[in-house]
Formats: sequence, C-alpha cells, structure tokens
Amino acid sequence: MTRRVDAYSLRLFAAVAQEGSIVRAAAREHIAPSALSRRLTDLEHAFGTPLLVRSPRGVQLTEAGLLVFERGQQIDQGLQQLAREVQSLDGRVAGTVRVAANTSAVVGFLPERLKTLLARHPALHVSLKELDTPEVVRSCLDDHADVGVGVCMDVPAGMERWHFASDPLLVVLPRGHVLARRSAVGFAQAIEWPLIGVRAGGSLDRFVHAQALAAGRSLQMAVSVGSFDAVCRMVEAGLGIAIVPQSAAAAYAGSRHFVRRPLQEDWAARELCLYALRKTPRLRSVQAVIDSWSGPAG
Repeated sequence: MTRRVDAYSLRLFAAVAQEGSIVRAAAREHIAPSALSRRLTDLEHAFGTPLLVRSPRGVQLTEAGLLVFERGQQIDQGLQQLAREVQSLDGRVAGTVRVAANTSAVVGFLPERLKTLLARHPALHVSLKELDTPEVVRSCLDDHADVGVGVCMDVPAGMERWHFASDPLLVVLPRGHVLARRSAVGFAQAIEWPLIGVRAGGSLDRFVHAQALAAGRSLQMAVSVGSFDAVCRMVEAGLGIAIVPQSAAAAYAGSRHFVRRPLQEDWAARELCLYALRKTPRLRSVQAVIDSWSGPAG
C-alpha cells in the first residue's frame, strides 16, 4: 500500500483540503481538475477509506482525511528539509528558502533585494509568503519559514533578529489638502480628518488605533481597504488621508495628486527586522539570505 502513496499525491490532497475545492486546488497546483480527481481517488483506494466528502458546494475532510492532511503536511515539510540539506552538501548556495514577510517589506524592499540575491546565487529559489508581523515571527518559530521580515518587535528565546530597513510612517494627502502646506504632520492633526484604513484588524490598523486610544482620541474611518495601492487610490479620489509606511507611500503614492509628509511622533520611526530561528549550523542557502539582507544583530 505504501508504494501507492506518493508525496505528490499528498501535496495535491493538502491543496484540496486548504482550498475546499478540487477546481481551485487544481488551478493552484497547475494540474487539470480531472487529473487531480483521479489522484485523489487513487489515494483513497491506497488508504482503503474515503478521505473527502464531495458536494456541489466543495469538499470536506472525513476523520481519516484530517489525519492524512496533518501527517501529509509533516511529510512534505520533512521532504523539503531533506532536499535543502542535500542541495547544500556540494558547497553551492542552492535549494529553496522559505521567506515570510509583511506587506511593507514585500512592496517596498524585497523586489530589489531579491533581484540582487538571486543574481548572486542563481541556483537559489525563494518561496515568499505575505503575512502580518506577528504571523511572520510565529511562522519562523514553528519552522514554517526559514527567514522572516517584519516590524521590529521583541523576540522569544530561540529566535535571532537583525536590522533590515528603516520604514517610518508617513501621512499621505491629496495635493490640495490643508495639511499639505505643513512640512510635517502631528498625529493629533491627522486624526482630525477621515482616515483611509488598510486591512482592518491587521498589524498597522491595530497599531494606529492603539496610538489613538493612548491619546484619548477616536478615529474617523472613511473606509478600510485591503491593500496599500487601494489606500492611495482612495486618497487620490479625495475620500480621506492615510497613515502608511514610507515604503508603501514610495511605491504607490507617486502621482502628482499626492503629497507625503512625515508623521512627527517618535513612534512613527518604524524599523523592519529580519528574523530566523537560531540553528547551528544553518543551511548554506538560509545563511546566504541572512548575510545578504541583514544589518547588525539586535
């Protein structure tokens, strides 16, 4: 039976479990839905029990399916780790490095840094996942990511941290806005106006609300959207102003309809850090990423 259970089929099964749909999983894994469905049927025959309950609304895991999903994830992670270790034996920087990064890093810094890294190490592959900073750190702690990039925060025992980049918070305003006449804007002045929020409940949203609460103020939220480019489009349309990282402002607020002003508060001087689980020795590929992107350890 075990000869009929292969790692690729387990990966496809995990994709179906995560997507809740054979069609969506097939699109994600670049395989025809019919071929994926056959793989699932073969997997169920190999285990001798149904793993999925299929319906027009999607799929659900059976009790056996939950067990196969959990153990399959462990097997896949073990195989990926084995591949990285084998690839590092010949002295080359090669293999896949799993990177988790927050949106600011993905938008404002990683395209250029990835280009430099991969030009230096062409046999290296980076698998990038976008997460909020607390999830970045948790992903590193759980060994689901080899390297993390996010807002600097205290790290638990067993983690290492390095400086990655400065990314202060700015205020983005329509060019004709009254606050645009100032060289810098205070937080108390900014929150007198309707704000465009990004990712309600996300790290930046929670942080800005916490600063307002500490100041005994409430925020006027005009609208909350899901990305920094959407934030800047809303500002451009005159719906409000926004507090965003410099990296996002530089990437998206480049039209003549915008002005960017520093936020005066000390807490606006935001830093991004690089995170990794402490390991001795590290895979050569992971160490290459850390060496390329890090400043002094913190």
